[in-house]
Amino acid sequence: MEHRDGFDDRLRQARTQQGLDPKPDQGKGALPTGPWGIGFRAGVEVVSALVVGAALGFGLDRWLGTFPWLFLVFFVVGGAAGVLNIYRLFMPRPGTRP
Repeated sequence: MEHRDGFDDRLRQARTQQGLDPKPDQGKGALPTGPWGIGFRAGVEVVSALVVGAALGFGLDRWLGTFPWLFLVFFVVGGAAGVLNIYRLFMPRPGTRP
């Protein structure tokens, strides 16, 4: 049976290398890697950064009575954070092959 176990391991490794089987580290909690998954993640990154920036600016404006200045500043900061997140998303990670 040991001969068959070695064959099964080699077969599984070959199928993974050819892209026929999912990689071992891709499980239920893995990030989506398809075009729809990456696009959805990019959209969520930008929208969430803008919402957090706008909410923080709005809250500080209400507290300090400076409306709309801090709202505008933090909205721009949130947009910049969203763009930075998209940049990080599409940059290749060290140690991965293209």
